[in-house]
Amino acid sequence: MAGRRSYKSRFQLAAVAILISLFWLARTWTCDEEQHLEVDTKVPLEVHIMSKCPDARDCLKKLVVPTMSNVSDKVDFRLSFIGSVTNDDDGVQCKHGQTECLGNILMLCAASEYPDPKLYLGFSNCLISDYQEIPAKSLAQDCALEHGLDFEVLNDCMSKDTGAYGMGLLRDSVQHSKDVGVEISCTIRLDDKVRCVYDDGEWKDCDGGEKPQDLIRDIERKYDEAQGWTY
Repeated sequence: MAGRRSYKSRFQLAAVAILISLFWLARTWTCDEEQHLEVDTKVPLEVHIMSKCPDARDCLKKLVVPTMSNVSDKVDFRLSFIGSVTNDDDGVQCKHGQTECLGNILMLCAASEYPDPKLYLGFSNCLISDYQEIPAKSLAQDCALEHGLDFEVLNDCMSKDTGAYGMGLLRDSVQHSKDVGVEISCTIRLDDKVRCVYDDGEWKDCDGGEKPQDLIRDIERKYDEAQGWTY
């Protein structure tokens, strides 16, 4: 009897040990799976514009904003600007003059201070919808209020280091556009390749289509590929 009780006790201990091992294996697998699910590789989507350009206004309104309304969580969005880097004191020349440079800086400050594209793209789209008025303070204040941005925060960004900070943002942005070979406002690049251009009121180089659903389709496909999902 004592022998059988001893054997039974050893069996029970072994069973408990096995259950504990299975519990920790399951927990480890769950944690690994959770870490895997947390990996979210977004698709680069970049739009190159000039703030006082009617083509940029129409490009944002017709394609970029409707697209972002549907897939903003799947893209790494960036708004970049087109101009010329110079050796002058301010270092940047804008096609539509100094007021355009100020508009560009205002949008870059919005992106810098409010990196959520739903905020700074909405603000930028609001400004460019009335591009003739850029950089009027009243326009900036109204657009900031409409999209939940603090105008004083934007103003502090623009005036930081007596304007040198904002000009540095613009210089870097303009140089980046030059480095990737973009000269036309508006140029949309998807996954670091030109996806579509809107120039002189016409869509160009839009092999995949120029409608929001076309761009959304391409983004979703590239996003799924980036996650390693196959169907």
